[in-house]
Amino acid sequence: MNLFFDTHLAEGYKSASQIIRVLTESWMGAQVYCPNCGCKPIQKAANNRPVQDFLCAICNEQFELKSKKAKTAGKKINDGAYQTMIERIQADDNPNFFFLSYRKEDYSVQQLMLVPKHFMTVEMIIRRKPLPPTAKRAGWVGCTIDLSKVPESGKILLIQQQQVVAPETVRAQWQANLFLRQQQSNGKGWLLAIMKCLEQLPETFDLKQIYAFEAKLALQFPKNKHVKDKIRQQLQILRDQGVIEFSARGQYRKSKSS
Repeated sequence: MNLFFDTHLAEGYKSASQIIRVLTESWMGAQVYCPNCGCKPIQKAANNRPVQDFLCAICNEQFELKSKKAKTAGKKINDGAYQTMIERIQADDNPNFFFLSYRKEDYSVQQLMLVPKHFMTVEMIIRRKPLPPTAKRAGWVGCTIDLSKVPESGKILLIQQQQVVAPETVRAQWQANLFLRQQQSNGKGWLLAIMKCLEQLPETFDLKQIYAFEAKLALQFPKNKHVKDKIRQQLQILRDQGVIEFSARGQYRKSKSS
């Protein structure tokens, strides 16, 4: 995989945003494969499709690309119109998200991270303040994507520190959590929250350890008055999907395959 943009493609463009858009989209279309079926390359979508930049011609997976001049994607990514993003996240054909980080000095790719659509929830989309009356687009409301709410298992690295990750590793991580697509959108936030809690626990843990997150979860989901019951419910789902195992009464073990 070539990790450098073809800068010749941007000749004739003066706007910095247009230049990086041309370079990143061209690079994606030439170098990146579909994590679902392995088809390469993914194809550029028709212009002006809201929250959709690429799609796979074989399996029809859709992808949105977000680029950033940095070493990594970081915790938060500024994005476009808030309402448009919310509508796409909730749609039946919502997209997966690629987050590309690059170095401007030599236009090289530093990191390429994929967040599958089944890890995206409306809670991760933060509404920004409307633009002031003096702005050219007065009243326009943008958004920020909060990646800190995504479990580590939902951050699939194709490139990390300028090193290409083996496609079979990427595909395995993609396949491991496809069960999330079957979860109701209004309950998936809970499941993802519990998955993030589990990341902070050792390989084997008990109910007391997971209950230690009760106060934090109560703040995150203030409408739920039965947090411990909800925790146990989510643990049952994760056990049924092979993410964790019951080793004894009240005792759990993270699955080696998760």
